[in-house]
Amino acid sequence: MRAAGAGRCTAVSAHGFTSAFATRLDEYVEFKRSMGFQGGSRIWYLRSFDAYCAEHTLAVFDRDTVEGWVTAQLATSGRYRSWMSYIRDFGRWLRARGHADAYVLSDKWRAPVVSACPYLLTTREIEAFFAAAARLDATSPWRWQAVAFFMLMHSCGIRTCEARGLLAGRVDLPGRHVDVMWSKGNRSRRLPITGDVAEILAACDAASMARFGPSRRTFFVSSTGNPVTAATVGVIFNRIWNRAGLPRQAGGKRPRPYDFRHHFAYANIERWMTQGIDVAAMLPYLSTYMGHATVESTYYYIHTSPDFMEAYAHITAEGGSPLPEVGFA
Repeated sequence: MRAAGAGRCTAVSAHGFTSAFATRLDEYVEFKRSMGFQGGSRIWYLRSFDAYCAEHTLAVFDRDTVEGWVTAQLATSGRYRSWMSYIRDFGRWLRARGHADAYVLSDKWRAPVVSACPYLLTTREIEAFFAAAARLDATSPWRWQAVAFFMLMHSCGIRTCEARGLLAGRVDLPGRHVDVMWSKGNRSRRLPITGDVAEILAACDAASMARFGPSRRTFFVSSTGNPVTAATVGVIFNRIWNRAGLPRQAGGKRPRPYDFRHHFAYANIERWMTQGIDVAAMLPYLSTYMGHATVESTYYYIHTSPDFMEAYAHITAEGGSPLPEVGFA
């Protein structure tokens, strides 16, 4: 596929692209945005590809162009290859738009498949984590919002990106619900919260209002009042984990913020089993609550670990949780 025009793009790109592919890259990013995919990583890596093409005056989206950039990118990306999906998807999009000769990155570049194996948080770890989060010594807003942020993931099972993007105007504390807007797959959903969760969110909101006023867009913010980044969430999670004195395995599974979402799914399934409730009948409701497109996506939380039911039943026998029961009824 030859880009429209030769050489560099002279028009102003909406996303800062400068190569001969700038117009098509802009159109592709907007297409993905319309489908509910708004991650910054996609734009970051596409800008890297764009800069590579501009530097080498490349105007044909062929195998040499794509694999040349991939090879250069691998020199700094190590073993992580998830970013390849962005350039592969762009090639497919170009073909769908009538550019039959656009190159789609070969599957030979895919990293070996590693079976998903979430870290099963224990009750003791959860208690220690939130106790440490309440004592977090930070000059940033994380000092007062760490408990609320991770508590919302724990009690409602929302994705990390959903917590980061939660709009301040979509947190209804008197009504005891939060609205997750235009998340994965461009879907929105309303999630009820308990009174205890509402109180924690209210305390966080009051502190943020005092610092930033009523104009902040997202509920959780950085020191500049902007939405928190994914990288920062990981840094804060690890800081709290370490402050809590919790161990880390030298190899294998390691805890991540997303494991609170896994825990939410496991906790509900285990509770239904304990209460004699038909789990199969409840899965469609859990699927909707968690924002899955299909029930098959929810089955993932059962099959990620073949013996997870036995393991989870064991770790939940340790005692109660310092937080309210998970929000799903």
